[in-house]
Amino acid sequence: MLNNLRSILTSLLVVLMLLQGTGPLVWAQVGAAPTPEELDQLLAPVALYPDALLSQITTASTNPQEVLDVNAWLQANPGLTGTALTDAAEKQGFDPAFIALVNFPTVLAMMAEHIDDYAAVGQAFSTDQDAVTASIQRLRAQAYDSGALRTSEQQKVEVQQSAGQTIYVIQPATPTVVYVPQYDPTVVYVRPAPGVVVTTSPITFSVGIGIGALIIDNRPWGWGGWGWNWGARRAYYNHSYWNGWGNPYRPPHYSYHPRPIVWANRPGYRGNWGYRPPHYRPPTSPAPRPGRPGNPPGGHHPAPGKPAPGKPTPGRPSMPGKPGTPSPGTPTPGAERPNKPATPNQPNQPRPDQPTRPGGNKPAVPNQPTGQPGKPGAPQQPDSNQPGSNQPGSKPGRSGGSRPTRPNQPSGQPAKPQQPGSNQPDSNHPKPARPAGPGGKQPARPTQPSGQKNQPGTLEEPKSD
Repeated sequence: MLNNLRSILTSLLVVLMLLQGTGPLVWAQVGAAPTPEELDQLLAPVALYPDALLSQITTASTNPQEVLDVNAWLQANPGLTGTALTDAAEKQGFDPAFIALVNFPTVLAMMAEHIDDYAAVGQAFSTDQDAVTASIQRLRAQAYDSGALRTSEQQKVEVQQSAGQTIYVIQPATPTVVYVPQYDPTVVYVRPAPGVVVTTSPITFSVGIGIGALIIDNRPWGWGGWGWNWGARRAYYNHSYWNGWGNPYRPPHYSYHPRPIVWANRPGYRGNWGYRPPHYRPPTSPAPRPGRPGNPPGGHHPAPGKPAPGKPTPGRPSMPGKPGTPSPGTPTPGAERPNKPATPNQPNQPRPDQPTRPGGNKPAVPNQPTGQPGKPGAPQQPDSNQPGSNQPGSKPGRSGGSRPTRPNQPSGQPAKPQQPGSNQPDSNHPKPARPAGPGGKQPARPTQPSGQKNQPGTLEEPKSD
């Protein structure tokens, strides 16, 4: 009796140990089979992949723990490529589908990121390949009807008829190069609105991946051994129907635990492909760059208060601490500006209470505009050595003001001396031209060119003996 009890307890312990090792795989199989609409939601991101690649994805999904292990192994061995990568994956004991998929690291990363979805795909594929096949063809028919699924430089789309059914076959356009399509399920499976003309294809492709290391017919992972018999609704593995792995990979430890799928968090919920769930990001849209959310690309924004380089702003006031340069045509008030020499109220008559420095007052700022824009055609005085020619009320040739010496005046004829009692500055220290006063007029006349007679109506100064 005691021996029988010991035998029963030993058997229970063995069963518990076996269930602990395969527990996650058993739990993954527990649950109701997905409905056709739910199966379409699961397969929508990969239904438009080439047939051979799609066969590898569905068969690899039957072991979700291996998906995580192979993806981690790829990240730990980034330097392996080509034949060396395939040989190393074979030495690790991975299943044939994974040995082929190591050449598509982005696909494995996508499966690992959404492991619950692909675990459900693997469960449905192991249970009913017919339902998975029907879902793929149903999705391809919708993409073809919307105009998104067409033959291109990257892939070849064939429409075939088998037993009264329309079959859509997708193959690489170049036998040795495979392009993985990228698309938004909310766009490719929806027919455009009436009157809307689609000019660009909603399907884009990643960089082509060479499969030279996979074109081997005598290996289970050879590219030619994968595919789909759409008429029989069965997937190919090594030129025969897939029915489980002959020597399956056994993970060293289990870390995957299945979680319930929230069907409302994906496009196609209840058959509505125009539905966008909250926080949905299409697979084709790039993620924002870290640290610069929402900035327009290539934009350079100058600091506030400073014009952009190469784009001066006419009439804009200068920065404090620098001489102001008003825009042309803008009236300049008589008030003083910061860091700018003061301008007397009477340009030609110094104030009696202000001493006159040798050489006269400070010269005006070059190119300083007058208080009122000058009349068109009035040239600027070229000679700055003419003293007091702009005094109001004085006329050339009359007493009360000295006539300036002409540049080409013959030598030996002295200039008329300065009249006593006049407020004119010393002729030895010429006074430069100044802007007109508040009256806004410019009484100065243009200098008469040398060698040219006076105009009619002007009085000529009598020559001295």
